[in-house]
Amino acid sequence: MCGIAGWIDREADLTGQRPVIEAMNETLSHRGPDASGVWLSPRAALAHRRLVVVDPEGGGQPMVRRRGENSYVLTYNGELYNTRELRQELETCGHTFQGYSDTEVLLFAFIEWGTACVERLNGIFAFAVWSEADRSLFCARDRLGVKPFFYAQRGSAFLFASELKALLAHPLVQPEVDAEGLAEVFVMGPARTPGHGVFQGVAELKPGHGLVYDWNGIHVRRYWALESRPHQDDLDTTALKIRELLEDTVKRQLVSDVPVCLLLSGGLDSSALTMFAAGAFAQLDRGPLHTYSVDYIDNECYFEPNRFEPASDTPWAQRVSDFLGTCHHNVIIDTLQLADALTAAVRARDLPGMADVDASLYLFSREIKQRATVALSGESADEIFGGYPWFHRKEDLAAGTFPWIRMVRERSRLLSPELRACIRPEEYVAGRYHEALDEVPRLPGEDSFEARMREMLYLNITRFMPILLDRKDRMSMACGLEVRVPFCDHRLVEYVWNIPWAVKNYGGVGKGILRRALAGLLPGDVLGRRKSPYPKTHHPAYLTAVRSRLEEILNDPASPLLPLVDVAGLRKVVCSNAAAFNPAWFSQLMGGAQLFACFVQADTWLKEYRVRICL
Repeated sequence: MCGIAGWIDREADLTGQRPVIEAMNETLSHRGPDASGVWLSPRAALAHRRLVVVDPEGGGQPMVRRRGENSYVLTYNGELYNTRELRQELETCGHTFQGYSDTEVLLFAFIEWGTACVERLNGIFAFAVWSEADRSLFCARDRLGVKPFFYAQRGSAFLFASELKALLAHPLVQPEVDAEGLAEVFVMGPARTPGHGVFQGVAELKPGHGLVYDWNGIHVRRYWALESRPHQDDLDTTALKIRELLEDTVKRQLVSDVPVCLLLSGGLDSSALTMFAAGAFAQLDRGPLHTYSVDYIDNECYFEPNRFEPASDTPWAQRVSDFLGTCHHNVIIDTLQLADALTAAVRARDLPGMADVDASLYLFSREIKQRATVALSGESADEIFGGYPWFHRKEDLAAGTFPWIRMVRERSRLLSPELRACIRPEEYVAGRYHEALDEVPRLPGEDSFEARMREMLYLNITRFMPILLDRKDRMSMACGLEVRVPFCDHRLVEYVWNIPWAVKNYGGVGKGILRRALAGLLPGDVLGRRKSPYPKTHHPAYLTAVRSRLEEILNDPASPLLPLVDVAGLRKVVCSNAAAFNPAWFSQLMGGAQLFACFVQADTWLKEYRVRICL
């Protein structure tokens, strides 16, 4: 994994702009701590920070290759999992390779097939290719949006980067946020509407989209979308195909020249990946498979099961590790360390985020990085198989809004009257919800219940999954750790998408078809374990710490947060320890303590990024 940035300009001579492109590149050093590179021509400046995973000698970037009189230059962040097949096909087309990296395969794929190359790729990626003769730039992002890509146009300049901070390092991009950006932060947040860059005039290339920039402007094209069609396979065939797809995906994603590990919670999804990985390690005699789980100091003393968190992960992770024979590491996070890491999490995301849910992943990733560079994670299985609680509660199915965004009215009362009047929180969420529903690919003849479940699955794949993929990418890459997500393999997603809900929910159990696919491969109690999310701390010291920090902010007349909130109303919530916002006002994990932490993160963001409000 890496960080990319670039500047294309139809008027300015960029050969003298090395300091600017290097400043943009330097902000991404955490994504690529192993090497950096810059390529300049009069109209294009491309930059790259490299995290070495495959082909240390031959995968340097920006990478330049020629065909005839034209030079093509690539800056690329990601991994291709069908490199071998693509390479063989390209060799038959006459291409000669200098190394064995997927970078070179990707560049030759573009040279051979042009913008249509993305349709052949299996992987996670965000990249840009500059064609010097054509003076055109092609950019693309993977189908599910695992890897990030932001861009902005300022006059004659087109700018792009892996993270917002790199765009903000360019003098033409200012940290200005308008009403819509504030609505994204304080109403949708920590979610974000696809395509929205929050800062004024900054956009995100949506998943499954490509972009061409030339002297005629920006041209965006969607190259992939979910397609609805009748599911033809019977139950046993469906389960077998899921098993085969998942096993093949895991094997492909273990390819690496650096140490690989698994994130293991002891839940169904991570246990399945670990099981397939352990089998592959044994076949290849790669030595012990290392697995990692996370917990918090004294959590066993304070954890109380609730409808979102039915059980602690720690004993389950050890159970699966013992069964599969992995070398397991249980990372324990200190409570005050977690509160301190809220700032690092903002810097990693460039926005307020999921509070300690982000911060803990940052600390977890930092610990893993000491022994490994690549990790596989069970992220996204719940979105594609329908595992979350809101898939199974009638009130959520009938709510007519995003089921993970709760208590909008109550939270909006904590904003200043002026901001509420400007962004109209409930209307804003409703508008974004109906935009999403309008995109759903319908299946003619589907009954009303199946149609509603298809809507819910689409909402989760296109609106909730990106929240967690963003979190996973930013927090892990902030530590130079590459996290791969096998459940986001587009072949698996496409196949599972059209499985009827009655089959997905086989046996009346969440992710029932996945459990059936894994039957006989994992212990019965692991197969039957209820869904439990990524763990959070339940230590009262954390609530005390974030409450104290929020009180300091509310008592600071210079705080940039104060004009945006109802100070008196927020003080009342502080006095009540935000009890009304438990167990969760967002997702499954964000309750009262996380509400305080989110406001603390918002204050940090406004200060450190010197955000200017433009209403």
